[in-house]
Amino acid sequence: MRKGIVEFCVLHMVGRGGIYASDLIEELKDAQMIVIEGTLYPLLHRLKQEGLATYEQVESDVGPPKKYYSLTDKGHQFLNELQETWKNLNSAVNQLLSKPKNH
Repeated sequence: MRKGIVEFCVLHMVGRGGIYASDLIEELKDAQMIVIEGTLYPLLHRLKQEGLATYEQVESDVGPPKKYYSLTDKGHQFLNELQETWKNLNSAVNQLLSKPKNH
């Protein structure tokens, strides 16, 4: 379940506009969804392979070029579907959790 939630969060963050992978990692760590580079890069690669994300390679003054990720139209559509699913799931779980205990 956590893997799916991390993917959803990454899609959301990438969907905000061009973002560098290390910024994704930092934001996920700040949100206590600890992710190491070894798990994020395969996810980004898979999103690109599935046509959900793309990247622009930008030259850097120091070190190798950086890849800034963004969503494709297909990625935005998929993210919208995930957001609707999340909203429905969240509502259903909150409904169940709000029921009082049976004695």
